[in-house]
Amino acid sequence: MSTAQAVKIGIAEMEVVIAPNVIRTCGLGSCVGVVIYDAGKAVAGMAHVMLPHSSMARGGVINAAKYADTAVEALAQLVMAAGGRKGMLKAKLAGGAQMFSFSTAGDMMRIGARNVEEVKKQLERLHIPVVAEDVGGHSGRTIEFNPQTGVLSIRTAAQEIKEI
Repeated sequence: MSTAQAVKIGIAEMEVVIAPNVIRTCGLGSCVGVVIYDAGKAVAGMAHVMLPHSSMARGGVINAAKYADTAVEALAQLVMAAGGRKGMLKAKLAGGAQMFSFSTAGDMMRIGARNVEEVKKQLERLHIPVVAEDVGGHSGRTIEFNPQTGVLSIRTAAQEIKEI
């Protein structure tokens, strides 16, 4: 009998797990944690998205996990390669906080909100429904997803653990 492992992903990384393993990421401020999963197959992937669009990349090779416009599709492909079924995929989101206030809060400084918008746009394009989310606010989050139960646990500073 094997024991479950907690797979940890960092900023601008993505990974896939199959139950009984769980997947987690820490330090979601303006970043968005995107979980795409197939509950029937108990397979899930998570991406720690840092920026909304790959056009913000500077030179060279683009890290698909770093940008919302590239991470969502790449993550969906990884989940399907691990056994997820295209028509059965669902998504949960957390993060996208506005961590700092600016007197000139132009669009460029709304990274959290822009990350959330772009992730949702890409999920909609791929026909993957968002079934739960905990986004926005001003606090960082740590999240963990269990593909066996489909529960996303969210730890936010000075708050109770939330499950969605």
